[in-house]
Amino acid sequence: MHGVLVIDKPAGPTSHDVVAAVRRIVGVDRVGHTGTLDPLATGVLPLVVGRATRLASFLSGVEKEYVAAIRFGADTATYDAERAPAPPPPAGIDEQAIATLLLEFVGTYHQLPPPFSAKKVAGTPAYKLARQQKPVELKPVEVTVKSLELQTYADGAARVRLVCSSGFYVRSLAHDLGDRLGCGAYLESLTRTRAGSFTLSDAVPLDVVVREDREAIARLIPVDRLLPELPAIALSERGARKASHGNALGPTDFIDTSAVATWLQPGHAGARLRLVDGAGVLLGIAEPTSAGLLHPVIVLV
Repeated sequence: MHGVLVIDKPAGPTSHDVVAAVRRIVGVDRVGHTGTLDPLATGVLPLVVGRATRLASFLSGVEKEYVAAIRFGADTATYDAERAPAPPPPAGIDEQAIATLLLEFVGTYHQLPPPFSAKKVAGTPAYKLARQQKPVELKPVEVTVKSLELQTYADGAARVRLVCSSGFYVRSLAHDLGDRLGCGAYLESLTRTRAGSFTLSDAVPLDVVVREDREAIARLIPVDRLLPELPAIALSERGARKASHGNALGPTDFIDTSAVATWLQPGHAGARLRLVDGAGVLLGIAEPTSAGLLHPVIVLV
């Protein structure tokens, strides 16, 4: 009953709709997501279930990968597809022009979120203000695009693949591209193909989960397989008891003192380690302290 269920989200429902549906299906109250997808978007939507919800903050800020279809030739208020015929292909815009412009959006820079977004303005979600046609004054947010490549361009529609940081809005990218080319553009479709280490190969279509009902619990990725990129340090029985109470851990609390010695040295502030027992069961997440100890910041037992 504890782990991650990776949903292959269909277009239409919100991420919160998917969370509510899975909560009803598996019969577990503690279900959450690690980063929303717009209703239009499809693809990888990892849901944390049971005690895995305590790891949501570690799973939400991960790198994302998308395949997007961007339609050139018109703007929309929401920066994505609205119920209107597709515009004719803009004159003077070709594959080379788009590919060249994409290179300018690789790297770290500040991006302005869309007015129709969940970003809050004085405590109110921006999309509520936008729907009421009230001014939406959002602040640019620092984002990073690791890679951005044009796969195809035909009849006014570009297919692009990108790898980016958490918090990046592909809708804003589409809008900005259209603005720079002077022809307008919007996001026509979007598929998230990866969120951190979770890919489409890990994902289960929502309709399959609905059909399997409670048996879908068997598809949970257990907590012991989460965050494999973090080093694992095995605790002794005494250390495991201390960690369960959130107490700081010293060299004698680990099975292999030499394995943890490096992490107790100065200079490792901010590092994160998985705390496991002798059998490899994940007990929590710890960070080194300036006092030469490891402090559990998440406890799963």
